[in-house]
Amino acid sequence: MEEFSLMTLLAVFEEMFGRGLFWAMVAVAVIVTLGYIYVLVRDRAMSMRKFLLAQLSMPFGGVAAVAFVMMMTNSGFRDIGGPIDWIVLLGVFVAGAVGFAILVYVVQSLMRGKEADI
Repeated sequence: MEEFSLMTLLAVFEEMFGRGLFWAMVAVAVIVTLGYIYVLVRDRAMSMRKFLLAQLSMPFGGVAAVAFVMMMTNSGFRDIGGPIDWIVLLGVFVAGAVGFAILVYVVQSLMRGKEADI
C-alpha cells in the first residue's frame, strides 16, 4: 500500500464487513445523525435528563461495538498483537459508545417529545 486515501479506507471497510453491511451501517449512521439534528432544531435545546440517560447507556454501546467488530472480523482478544491493535479497539469502543448515546437521545426525544428540564 503505497499511498493512503479515502478510497483505500472504504475498500478496507467494504472488505472487512462486506459491501452490503458496510453501506447499511453508513446509512444507519446518516439517519441517526439527521434524527439528532432534527431533534436539536425542533427542541431548540438539549434536555439534560435525556442527555444523562444517553450517557449512562454509553458503556453498553461501546461493548456492543467491540463485540460486533470481533464477530465480523473472526478475531478474538487473543489475536491482539500490539499497541496499535489496542488503540483501534479503544477507538471502536469510543465510536460505539458515542453513537449509541446519540441513538438513545434521539429515540428518547422522538418518543417523549419536548420536556421541560426540572
